Amino acid sequence: MLRVLGSEKRLCDGVSRRELMRVGGLSLFSGLNWSRTAQAAKAVGDSRGPAKSVIMFNLLGGPSHIDMFDMKPEAALEIRGEFSPISTSVPGLSICEHLPKLSQWMHRGTLIRTFSHMFNSHDPLPFMTGFTDGNPAAQAMPTDPPDIGAICQYLGLGPSDLPGAVCMPCFPGSGQKGHRRRGPYGGFLGKQYDPLFTLCKPTFAREPKFEHYDPVMPLGEPFPPTADSLQDMTVERLDRRRSLVSRIDGEFARTQSSRAVDSMSDAQRRAFLLLTSGRTRDAFDLNLEPAAVREAYGRNLVGASLLMARRLVESGVPFVSVHQEIFDHYGHAYDMHSNNFGMLKNLNLPLLDQVIPALLQDLDSRGLLDSTLVVVMGEMGRSPKVNGSAGRDHWPQCGFSLLFGGGVKQGLVYGSTDAIGAYPTSNPVSPADFVATIYQLMGIDPHQTVPDRSGRPILIAHGGDPVLDIIG
Repeated sequence: MLRVLGSEKRLCDGVSRRELMRVGGLSLFSGLNWSRTAQAAKAVGDSRGPAKSVIMFNLLGGPSHIDMFDMKPEAALEIRGEFSPISTSVPGLSICEHLPKLSQWMHRGTLIRTFSHMFNSHDPLPFMTGFTDGNPAAQAMPTDPPDIGAICQYLGLGPSDLPGAVCMPCFPGSGQKGHRRRGPYGGFLGKQYDPLFTLCKPTFAREPKFEHYDPVMPLGEPFPPTADSLQDMTVERLDRRRSLVSRIDGEFARTQSSRAVDSMSDAQRRAFLLLTSGRTRDAFDLNLEPAAVREAYGRNLVGASLLMARRLVESGVPFVSVHQEIFDHYGHAYDMHSNNFGMLKNLNLPLLDQVIPALLQDLDSRGLLDSTLVVVMGEMGRSPKVNGSAGRDHWPQCGFSLLFGGGVKQGLVYGSTDAIGAYPTSNPVSPADFVATIYQLMGIDPHQTVPDRSGRPILIAHGGDPVLDIIG
């Protein structure tokens, strides 16, 4: 369904425009914000690195590194927690007993145990931009730095009839009264470099019973279930939508000085290209996948999102982020200040142990793993000591990142932590260095600059240097 006219909204500069544009249930905020202006597009050409695409899976909330990938079985009970380690396909490396499938993939990836910063917030800003500041409570702001996906679009990466960056199943924070978490945006480069955000209306297998810590799995797909299919659009209906776009052109003609409106001209042209591109529609159509593949990923919101991410990178989209959203009526994803072990054992770890091996196997069988960088991490780790509610609290000082494919070394464990997993003892990795490493793997110079809103040159990795030891 393409919806152009709707309830009136106000842009940040006060210019009135209509709510949004939807194509096949996709939310195209700010009129297909993934458009790339001719002035900004700078082809990277043949200098691309081994990672032609990135799939970033955000374990929103802050996953407990001590209970997953940096276990401390010799520590006191209030540190080591309830889980036991199991061996993996990497000799000498142990991970959580509730990740048996993933344990057999560890020889294909790099485990960073020392992702460290001081930005105590659930925003994915640090690992999507490399930037941290002292305002973790703020919503996404136009002065924020652009994320990796925005830089990909600014550089003109990816096919012309697909977005350069996609965010699924919804913008981070949408499950909690629409708080727009900082990170996956064009920031000071402009809203035209925002990713394409899908929408979701999660449903649940049963009502949650939080007093008994009975978690539920969000089902559905990253699309409104009642959305019209683009395949059903007739020529007459397409004509009617063309007339609506023309009406918007007329409405904006009187506000030529608006920066937000200026970014719409190319976006509207690309919206029409998307409408008429069968390849674009196919990239977002999970009905084209065999039932066995759907089952492998799982019939739930996260599984469907990661399967769609595979379809998108297969079509050439350079950057896809998938966020395990925190829904008010669902639970707290990985933000487990209480019942940490129950939520991990009964929901989050079984889910992770299904979707990541399924994604890796799918990419590998299609010959895409070597050219696709898969990143699995959260914004922070959890506190070493278990609190009085059987939970762990925020701990940005130390966390993990798990990387597969896309040019990273295989079977590598990078960095070490102290006896209780509180601080790095060797090879700490800052957000700036982490993002610089991703740029290096993608063949993008991490030391290049882009202009901020006042024209000042800003380093895209904020002074970070690639961690060369993890690059294969």
